[in-house]
Amino acid sequence: MRNMETMRWVDGYLEILDQTLLPEKTEYIKCEHYTTVCDAIRRLNVRGAPAIGAAAAYGLALGAAMLKPAGRADFIVAVEQIARDLSATRPTAVNLQWALDRMLGVLRCTGFDNIGVLKEILLSEAHAIYREDLESNRRMGQFGEKLIPQSVAILTHCNAGALATAGIGTALGVIRAAHQAGKSIHVYADETRPLLQGARLTTWELMQDKIPVTLLTDNMAGYLMACGKVDLVIVGADRIAANGDVANKIGTYSVAVLAKEHGLPFYVAAPVSTIDLSIAGGQEIPIENRDEREVTHFAGQQVAPEGVRVWNPAFDVTPNHLVTAIITDRGIAWPPYTETLLVVAGK
Repeated sequence: MRNMETMRWVDGYLEILDQTLLPEKTEYIKCEHYTTVCDAIRRLNVRGAPAIGAAAAYGLALGAAMLKPAGRADFIVAVEQIARDLSATRPTAVNLQWALDRMLGVLRCTGFDNIGVLKEILLSEAHAIYREDLESNRRMGQFGEKLIPQSVAILTHCNAGALATAGIGTALGVIRAAHQAGKSIHVYADETRPLLQGARLTTWELMQDKIPVTLLTDNMAGYLMACGKVDLVIVGADRIAANGDVANKIGTYSVAVLAKEHGLPFYVAAPVSTIDLSIAGGQEIPIENRDEREVTHFAGQQVAPEGVRVWNPAFDVTPNHLVTAIITDRGIAWPPYTETLLVVAGK
């Protein structure tokens, strides 16, 4: 993403790009306390599974920096509570808990008792998580680019780009890598109701990089495929179960069903940190339900009758039989996913 950072560490605090204001405004939220990071994750100022994992890591470091405990044991107890607060912000994307568990693991394993050193260790680990995501995106792009034909029309859903990560993106990272390899790419972006991450964010990112993109409403995807205008679909993921079931932004399942009906490859791009081998299948993935006003209101204006009942899950689950392949930062997993996901995860 040209001259754009989802987050940055500046002089002892975290700055988070406020994605709720894009594309009209580019503003950063100054986070000097971990509770500001919690609010930013909850309000979708920062979003995308890898990005909220990195933000949570920095949030934990921020919270730890403000502690004045009596000793090491008290410090660890207090940091664990901060981690619980951060973890509670959003339940579906596993990268959030993965990053916090990694931070806590480093803290518990170190032999230092000096509180200042422990705080430095946490910040260093947060920096490492951020840097590793940059490299993870690059590797995903390299692996995924090999699946992209020389001339291709790609449909994507939601935003799985630079704004959802620390780097060039997951799904959009693959698209960027293919574009940089000289392939002729045209992207169709679903608007992604109700918060329009595709319309507001994906189209903006691709236009910044001068990659041809066409916006369509979510309910146009099937007819687009029927008209022969799409060659493949690629999306990101917020959690992938051990059997290859994929949780991603609401509407992804519908796109996968349509792709299957029209004989189109349906690819998922996500880092290994998004794979949750502790759960067998998608039915075990917790699905976040969000405020009904996201559906009943648009740009602050009410568009539905007062008092109407609303169902607003933020994610859905695409079963593994609809997924052609899963592109990770350690290689491509093909069916049967119960075997190949173990291999890419190094288990």
